[in-house]
Amino acid sequence: MLTRRTLLGAISALALLTAGGAATAQDAYDIALISKGFQHQFWQAVKAGADQAGKDLGVTVTFEGPETESQVDRQMDMLAAALSRKPSAIGFAALDSQAATPLLQQAKDAGIPVIAFDSGVDSDIPLTTATTDNVAAAALAADVMAELIGGEGKVAIVAHDQTSRTGIDRVEGFSNRIKEAYPNIEVVSVQYGGGDQLQSTEITKSILLANPDLKGIFGANEGSVLGVANGKQELGSNVVIIGYDSGAAQKALIESGVIAGAITQNPVGIGYQTVQAAVSALKGETLPAIIDTGFYYYDKTNMTDPKIAAVLYD
Repeated sequence: MLTRRTLLGAISALALLTAGGAATAQDAYDIALISKGFQHQFWQAVKAGADQAGKDLGVTVTFEGPETESQVDRQMDMLAAALSRKPSAIGFAALDSQAATPLLQQAKDAGIPVIAFDSGVDSDIPLTTATTDNVAAAALAADVMAELIGGEGKVAIVAHDQTSRTGIDRVEGFSNRIKEAYPNIEVVSVQYGGGDQLQSTEITKSILLANPDLKGIFGANEGSVLGVANGKQELGSNVVIIGYDSGAAQKALIESGVIAGAITQNPVGIGYQTVQAAVSALKGETLPAIIDTGFYYYDKTNMTDPKIAAVLYD
């Protein structure tokens, strides 16, 4: 029986609200969130959670990100522009876990609290990171894959990047779990498509043509898995696909059986808790090193389960 992690405080918005509502002293708080992109529905769900927290806590929240998740330089420009207006706090989801360190140091030197979300940085500057345990989530994806392919055969990974913490952790979480627990399964290819659906489609077709006996592919984010599904359909393959994230397209592909199932994060909760953590930091409260926002595995048999449906998004 596959286990499901319990979501930590993010299914019900009421569970996330601080007692007593927004304080008058918070009215002047300006919290700038810089995400990894806008191209996926995941980020729109994160934004929705952040916007709701802004309303509930009485603070101003801005949310922006580059057009695609390959534009590290563009994200650095956005972070620099946000710093220049001297916000009360910054939330940052890094496309590159190291590139932003000088700018984040500027924030620290200016006394601006930094909250990492979704994808952390290789730095102790952020006071906390609101994120999914991506290593554990990808390991669960590996367990599901192993079960569905009968515990043996060749599998591959199509991921979004090898620079962000999410990209690194999901690839390592999946591949390490396979190595540790399933000696008769081999990860024969790990490819990166920048989270771009079209690029991931071409990558998938190349993998399938090079490995006609491939049994499974793990798509490590929304754009990646949609590309994997396209590649499977274009070549008429029967390869088993395990995805990551949600969105209307991915949900429909799971319903139709093209994708076996996926890991869902809690993007609304990530956005909400990032803003909530920023407010707590501005009030001088101590934050945990990690705010674990939880995950589930879902497929067409449990998509309507209230606990699952609450964290899926279109």
